[in-house]
Amino acid sequence: MFTSLCSLFSASSDGDRKHDQGRALIRSTTNTGRLGSKVEETKGELEVTGVTADSSLGGCIFCDVSREKGFNVVYEDEKYVVFKDHRPAAAQHLLVVPRRHIDSVRTLTPEDVPTVKRMAEIGHSILDEMQIPFSNRRLGFHIPPFYSVKHLHLHVQATPYKSWLKRAKYPVAQGSKGYSKGFGWFVEVEQAIAIVEKGERVKISSC
Repeated sequence: MFTSLCSLFSASSDGDRKHDQGRALIRSTTNTGRLGSKVEETKGELEVTGVTADSSLGGCIFCDVSREKGFNVVYEDEKYVVFKDHRPAAAQHLLVVPRRHIDSVRTLTPEDVPTVKRMAEIGHSILDEMQIPFSNRRLGFHIPPFYSVKHLHLHVQATPYKSWLKRAKYPVAQGSKGYSKGFGWFVEVEQAIAIVEKGERVKISSC
């Protein structure tokens, strides 16, 4: 089902430009200080390594992310952790995860908006450190059932994508007629915030 749906969407550069303003609004709330030493540099760029944590052992693997468990962590604090995606779709591909368990973007409520905004701020701050232009950034969530781990995780990407198929997994569905997003299994972080702030649920259909 996922493969067949992929052919319906493609992420266009025009779509990227339309969302630059929304991305800038999120960045405007970011603390002026950079993440500094908390962001680990690996020979000037982020290298990709696999995650060895075994989800078959039970529990949620994203509730206890650590280097000791095989995650390539690049930033962490008391509430959030950022690590490299072990199957990168783009030139740079990170995941921002809250340490507090939240099932998915579909379960978000208005009370979770500050958490989502902070996740976006952290993602943008890391991309700032990497000097990634806004036109090459994509931050968003997959909407269940099109996700692999039942714990909210924000994809933070610096394009280009590694292939057209990988790009098709992260389509931007523009909203219209009062909707923040159109039909699609991926929602940009700005769209998700706008939907949840209205007291609505993020879903695959237009919302």
